[in-house]
Amino acid sequence: MKRTAQRRVGDRVPALAAAAAAVACLLPGGVAVAGEADKAGSSSADTVAAVDETCATSLPDSFWRAPVDKLPVHPNSARYVSSIGSSVPLHPDFGSGLSDGEPFGIPITVSDEKLPETKVTLDYADESDKTGYRIPPDAKIENGPASEGDRHVVVWDRELCKSYELWNAKQEGDSAWHAGGGAVFDLTTNDLRPDGWTSADAAGLAILPGLVRQEEAESGHIDHAIRVTVPRSDQSYVWPARHQAGTAADPSLPPMGLRLRLKDSVDTSTMGPQAKAVAEALKKYGAIVADNGSAWFITGEENPGWDNDQLDALKAIKGSDFEAVDASGLQRSPDSGAVETK
Repeated sequence: MKRTAQRRVGDRVPALAAAAAAVACLLPGGVAVAGEADKAGSSSADTVAAVDETCATSLPDSFWRAPVDKLPVHPNSARYVSSIGSSVPLHPDFGSGLSDGEPFGIPITVSDEKLPETKVTLDYADESDKTGYRIPPDAKIENGPASEGDRHVVVWDRELCKSYELWNAKQEGDSAWHAGGGAVFDLTTNDLRPDGWTSADAAGLAILPGLVRQEEAESGHIDHAIRVTVPRSDQSYVWPARHQAGTAADPSLPPMGLRLRLKDSVDTSTMGPQAKAVAEALKKYGAIVADNGSAWFITGEENPGWDNDQLDALKAIKGSDFEAVDASGLQRSPDSGAVETK
């Protein structure tokens, strides 16, 4: 089941910032890469490595990287899980090949050179960043250019260490795009978007840091929380979210920003390495409610390196295998995504 742009009509349409100056990130396998021509006698591989060492998708003290495996269970956990769907299976909304004739997952377009600024017009300009985008002309759109879904565009600009993110994006030329909403995230800070502002996600958070990337899953270690969607959400949000898109004021529904974790009792021993890495990340770092959509859909990058047979093992996990956690103790400041250090 695909989410569509129309699901967000009526909700003004992102922006957490984060990235590590000391954390190295390898080139994600299979992502679109812009501007990797050799520079001044150095190879493109050398250039990529130099940029990666100074631009991770989130900072080490970001909430994305905060372990939640020891945090207390939220008092409303049972109601939240039931409202999302206790018997509904976990669904990795990413993989290799095609689904219903379209690629699936959110593609990450990597840019390693400083591009000219791109003009972006926006339907929800009042809560969007109106300028500052540098989107390569070959940037990929979620589910392909003919998609009728959310049509996210995510550009990881490792030269300027920013993430440019659009929702319901349509290209209007090499240097022009139109989108429902958009945000520019500075990955060198933990600043959150203005309170009440959305982003390319309903919760007002960045998408890039919460995507499962194939190369990290293949390595067997994912060190961050994962983006997840729920069918209905409450008309509220909790830190670090900045925006809500609820259909009702109902305390049994999860608020945007809610942290969910996979119970430690779930056996992952028979899973292949890609699936096991995802499941273990869900135990340690959890999932963050980021948008309305299908129940228990976790998001990863579009990448031909995914092993769909391995990922299918995640579908044996049910909603009842999750619990909501009280992550309020992680908050250092209401306007920052940095967590308290113990």
